This record gives sequence, structure tokens and C-alpha cells, in this order.
Amino acid sequence: MNMMTRHAPNEPWIAQLFSAKSARKGAVVRRSLAWVDREVGRDRFMQEVKCRGFHLIQTADQFVVVCHSGPIRILF
Repeated sequence: MNMMTRHAPNEPWIAQLFSAKSARKGAVVRRSLAWVDREVGRDRFMQEVKCRGFHLIQTADQFVVVCHSGPIRILF
């Protein structure tokens, strides 16, 4: 399955995800792997997170985006 799909830069999912109050305040947003696969594809999602300088964590069936570019430390 090819997860790379071409998308326009002004797609609604980008605005919806990264304009969320938590994303603007440097907190976290999360999306299920199924949502990412269905709506945009993992490669595209990771590209958008990376270009913003955010951190991406995968846990179980979720992606967690830490919406700031500062250091993070996973304690346990």
C-alpha cells in the first residue's frame, strides 16, 4: 500500500489539526493511525509535523504531536 499521496498545501485537515487551540499553545494533539491513513497518509502527516518543527510520537494506535520545537524527555 502506497501511503504517499499528493495533497494541496491548504487542505482542510491541515488547518483543522494545526489551528486547534492545543496546537497553538504548544501542547499536544493526537490522531488515530486509522484517521491519518484514511485522511492524508502517514508520509504526508509526518512531513507536515516535521516542517513545523514539532515532535511526533507513535503509541499503540495513536500519533501524538507535541506542538513545540523545544526539547522533550520521555520519563518512562
